[in-house]
This record gives sequence, C-alpha cells and structure tokens, in this order.
Amino acid sequence: MEVKPIRNKVEILKMKEFLRKKGSGYELLFVMGLNTALRIGDLLSLRVADVTYGDGKIVDAICLKEGKTGKLKRMPVNESLKNTLCGYLAAHPGSKRSAPLFTSRKGGTLSRTHAWRVLKAAGEAVGLSNIGTHTLRKTFGYHAYRESGKDIGLVQRLLNHSTGANTLRYIGIDREKMDDTYMRLNL
Repeated sequence: MEVKPIRNKVEILKMKEFLRKKGSGYELLFVMGLNTALRIGDLLSLRVADVTYGDGKIVDAICLKEGKTGKLKRMPVNESLKNTLCGYLAAHPGSKRSAPLFTSRKGGTLSRTHAWRVLKAAGEAVGLSNIGTHTLRKTFGYHAYRESGKDIGLVQRLLNHSTGANTLRYIGIDREKMDDTYMRLNL
C-alpha cells in the first residue's frame, strides 16, 4: 500500500516525541526528512561534516548532490532542524566529521530497512498506518504546498519533479480535491 503524507501537524509532533524517546538519532532522521525533503538514501548518506562547520557549529544550509537525480540541492537549515541537530550533536560529542550522521548501534551507517522499521513503528504508536521512509518527503511536499499558498510550481522545483501534475499526485492533492468536490456537491 502506498504511503501518504502526514497532514495533521499534531500527529507530526506526536511522532517527534515518540522518536525522541527512542533516541535522538531517530528524531533527527524524522525532523531532517520533514524539513529537507531528501530521499532516504540521501538522508542516510549524510556525514557530520555535511551539517557542521569545522568549528562544530551547525551549517546555514545543507548542500549535496542527489543520488537519484544527480542534481545539486541546497536546503537552508530552519530553526526546527537546527534545534534538533544541536540536541543530537550535544548528545554525541566528539563525533568525527567524517562519521555518518545516522549510525547503527554497531557504529556503521543506519540501514534503509532499519529507518523504515523505526518510522513505521512510530507511526503505528501514534495511530497512523501506511508510514514509511517516503512519508517524510511527501509530508514536506504537502505542507510546502499549503504554506506556499498552493504554489505547485514551487513545490515541483523543491521536490525536483518533472511536472506539477506528478507533484500533486505525489503529495495526495488530486485525491483530496476529488473527495472535497464530492463532499461539497450535495445536490
């Protein structure tokens, strides 16, 4: 079954809290995914050096080449992400800049499967089904669409999609619009 965006901000907050209790790295994965729209492979490839300057301070923007598209992507670090990064790095002092940002218990890079299991469990714990790693990207798209005044061209560019129609379908707006139309008609 296809994963959907998390539309309710209260549910997002509940998932953040659940993941914070499971470990700061899981909370960071969730917050970073929601605030950057990076695909899970790109998130898991991040290193400490990608989010910090040489003096250990948080970068103003994360820059990377997307694995799927090969396009260079720059994402400013907003307040929510910066606060979560600060908390995570404070809990992991002395992390080498070359180290993976998201680590497994054995010290290697967190696997896609493990990330999926953690997010799925967090969703289920707060009463959400169909949650997966792609939920983060879709949630970003959905809320960016709403916050931008429904500027689908902007969201299309943020997600590096080829068409606005693909973007609307991707973030679940087509279905939402159709359902709303049925509900408003009442003929």
